[in-house]
Amino acid sequence: MHGRLDGRTALVTGAGGGIGAAVAERLAADGAAVLVTDVDEHAAQVVADQIMAAGGTADALALDVTDAAQASEAVTRAAALGDGILNIVVNNAGIIRPAMIAKLEEPDFRAVLEVHVVGAYTVSRAALPLLATDGTGRIINVTSAAGLVGTIGQANYGAAKAAVVGLTKSLAKELARSAITVNAIAPLAATAMTENIRTHEKLAAQTLARIPLGRWAEPAEIAGSFAFFASDDAAYITGQVLPVDGGTVI
Repeated sequence: MHGRLDGRTALVTGAGGGIGAAVAERLAADGAAVLVTDVDEHAAQVVADQIMAAGGTADALALDVTDAAQASEAVTRAAALGDGILNIVVNNAGIIRPAMIAKLEEPDFRAVLEVHVVGAYTVSRAALPLLATDGTGRIINVTSAAGLVGTIGQANYGAAKAAVVGLTKSLAKELARSAITVNAIAPLAATAMTENIRTHEKLAAQTLARIPLGRWAEPAEIAGSFAFFASDDAAYITGQVLPVDGGTVI
């Protein structure tokens, strides 16, 4: 059986673990050649090796998403996995610096915006010259319920994820003329970034109470939504935000 992404190339940021790794693995399983990138090069290489061991096509590269030169190298390397065209960009890289606003220092506020917002801008802009304009070009950004309804103790993260929504909608309008779609996914899963909540008894209980399905997703459960947006099935969808969060945002 042929995968629905056969012949396409993908770049996934922050793919050394969690949702990013699951997305890279799923896109590869669906036939895409995937460049696995992460600020931790070893972690990225481990994921790429797992993809190749499963019969997929992958490469790995260290990437600081806020560095324009590194972003340019990454998109070139990703496109080189195919015929020099990049089809899919997944802007997943992110960090957290939790603190209530009174204790949230400016460097920690700026750092979170830099990775989430400036990172998505930097990688997307670097990708433009190589992004497919035949209807298979995709940019898929990662936002969060925090960016849609706010959060407590992470104003920096909520602000960054809200900005990603605005970036997504603006790029969708700009790039539609090139037949490139831009969408965002707002996931909720058991990953390293949510560990501080999941391992805190009170916060974990409060969070689960807000999830109608009553549980955390595994990263692999989230990956299918990215595969959908990357596929031809989503060719007429752009500028949208899809919460994949067990009903947290309804």
